[in-house]
Amino acid sequence: QVQLAESGGVLVQAGGSMRLSCAAAGDAACLSTMPWYRHAPGKERALVAAIHSGSSKYYTHYVTCRFTISRDNAKSTLYLQTNSLNHEDTAVYYCHAEACAGWGQGTQVTVSS
Repeated sequence: QVQLAESGGVLVQAGGSMRLSCAAAGDAACLSTMPWYRHAPGKERALVAAIHSGSSKYYTHYVTCRFTISRDNAKSTLYLQTNSLNHEDTAVYYCHAEACAGWGQGTQVTVSS
């Protein structure tokens, strides 16, 4: 069992930056692989980035070189640093604990043109 809580989403102008956080509580075994997903209006939920327990990382092509995923295991917290934001990044961002099928409530990111 794991509980996830995302935060950090705000309204920002195009070209801006923000850092999203995902605080986890529960079984540490659930946190081995932690991806970020996003759900934009009118689109399906999509994988953005993922980090594994060994700190290897994966990024989808549309965020490579703009977003950075990281984790602080001591704090059981996942981060997503987002830079050079554009309107297409507007979405609700979710963290996910793959091992235990856990989802947070999401945090809204809105990028104004």
